[in-house]
Amino acid sequence: MNRTKSWGLLLVLALLVLGLGAFPAAAQPEHPDVVITEPAAMSTISGIVTVTGTVNPPNLSFYYLEVASFLADPASAVWTPVTLPANTPVTNGPIAQWNTAMTPDDTYALRLHAFMTDGTEAAFLQRPLRVANAGAPAVQPTPQVQATPAGVRPIDETRFELGVQVQVSHDLMDQWADVAANQLGVNWVKMQVRWENFEPENDVFDWTDTDLFIPAMAEQGVNVLVSVVTAPDWAREPGVNVQRHGPPADPAEYAEFVSELVARYPGQIGAVEVWNEQNLDREWTSIQGLSASGYVNLLAAAHDAIKAVDPGIIVVSGALSPTGLNNGVQAWDDFTYMDQMIAAGLLNYADCVGAHHNGLNLSPDFEWNQVPNDPTARFRGPFDNPHHSWSFRSTLQGYAQRIRNAGGDQQLCVTEFGWPSATGLTGVANGLEFSFDNTLEEQRDFTVKALDFMSQSGDVRLAFLWNLNYGPQAGWAADNENVPWSIIGPDFVFRPVFDAVRDWNRAFEGEA
Repeated sequence: MNRTKSWGLLLVLALLVLGLGAFPAAAQPEHPDVVITEPAAMSTISGIVTVTGTVNPPNLSFYYLEVASFLADPASAVWTPVTLPANTPVTNGPIAQWNTAMTPDDTYALRLHAFMTDGTEAAFLQRPLRVANAGAPAVQPTPQVQATPAGVRPIDETRFELGVQVQVSHDLMDQWADVAANQLGVNWVKMQVRWENFEPENDVFDWTDTDLFIPAMAEQGVNVLVSVVTAPDWAREPGVNVQRHGPPADPAEYAEFVSELVARYPGQIGAVEVWNEQNLDREWTSIQGLSASGYVNLLAAAHDAIKAVDPGIIVVSGALSPTGLNNGVQAWDDFTYMDQMIAAGLLNYADCVGAHHNGLNLSPDFEWNQVPNDPTARFRGPFDNPHHSWSFRSTLQGYAQRIRNAGGDQQLCVTEFGWPSATGLTGVANGLEFSFDNTLEEQRDFTVKALDFMSQSGDVRLAFLWNLNYGPQAGWAADNENVPWSIIGPDFVFRPVFDAVRDWNRAFEGEA
């Protein structure tokens, strides 16, 4: 909603009093192809404002909108981004939507800031603009739509589809949904739902994050996979160490929560991943230990509850952590644990078998026992201590073969994959030193090779790249373990992997 009022006389008087009579209402563009036409200077605005104009200079890399106090010198002002970066050229059309409700009521300069591939920049200032949401009519929520077209259920598809994991944002959720759907161009997104945060007390729910995330993605026509993890303290086993994540004492409590979740968003959740890396004690701390049969009991309860609400939802078993540690206390080797789950009845309750692999510093070209030495690698695991868990290719092939050997026809849902790179970062968290072995170009190339492998194998239904926006939302902090995998680098610059994944998926989906 964009409301315009006549308040120019008051503004001119204010400028004269402040000695700013020569301060222009709209600065001239530094480039003729970087221009804001709406909202016009001296407008009063509220709610969701569509900013229109042109941003189409040669060699455009990306652009975004930002605001500062209109009285400040633009050269020294503190500029605050109000939209996420975009890279699609626009000529005389909508540039972005600005949710002014997230900007305190005041008077601002709005700047369209464009960055070119040759390192140059261009900007256009539109000022003054008065944000006045106090007393404005409330913005009506956008009607929710089904992410899956009528008659096409996620479970009915078998072809490969690509997704990305997105972290919820309390102020830029619509923009992140737009980046995933329209700039990266993926079909699916993954959201982690930490049960302990959504039901802190029995039958007391806080749906704030899913109410932000899921409808925003549905509005963009993107399917959502929710990965539901971490039981709240009230649901845990008596006497268990609740300082560590783990399962509920009664699987029925988890099933009830998941049922509430999928019922709340009809047609907007395409898949549910039941837990995460349950072969590690840090994710499955239980009085019963690391029990594959205990996990399958949880999966069975969740499966039946989900199907009772919507039979079209894909039930994904919790992805295992590839590891060679196999003492049964801290971890089970993922191949060993997969065998145990299958023996306990896994394939009776999973439409898709979950998998993870976070690449480390090894190309997906190589099977675990055919890795050529890289004498420059800092992290030596794949080169000096051969094991399947280092290899993306061997891990997925091993899972698929076990499913076939057991008589199953399930495909894999790779709910987390990607390669990290420390290039351009101020540092990485302890234990992630292998990130220094991958250049941005290797991050790009390894990811594309993995997409080729998965899409051609016939074994993979869904794959979710890790991750879209954990870096930006952490401020690219050096101690944040998620940052090296983010496909958006410091200063909101898309890493090479972003453009490569976009182009790959467009070609794969026939959109190139």
